[in-house]
Amino acid sequence: MKDKRPVNLDITTIKFPLAAIASILHRISGIGLFFGVGILLYFLQISLRSEAEFERVAVLLDGLLMTSLLGLILLAMIYHLIAGIKHLLLDLGIGESKQGAKRGTIIMWIMFVLVTGVAVGLLW
Repeated sequence: MKDKRPVNLDITTIKFPLAAIASILHRISGIGLFFGVGILLYFLQISLRSEAEFERVAVLLDGLLMTSLLGLILLAMIYHLIAGIKHLLLDLGIGESKQGAKRGTIIMWIMFVLVTGVAVGLLW
């Protein structure tokens, strides 16, 4: 039987709903955290060898590149946590409708911005 449905092969014309974008970003932040935790554990391992190695890691982490990397890991952690809570609420049946998913995603983004602002304010 031949399928007569239209096929859209141009991915740039697809309009993803806001909840789908949030879900994709949740997966990307999880991948980033997977590698970010590995980097952090590596620095921890080096810093625990000796006092000189600790000082070397401290100097390395004080640079702009590493500070930016640590900031990205922190942002990924905050986003992944908040989006994960949203996914847990979806598993409980809260916000499963189309309108509920959109509203939940907007609330999630607001919470992400607020928590990020607080984290930056505390770390600045």
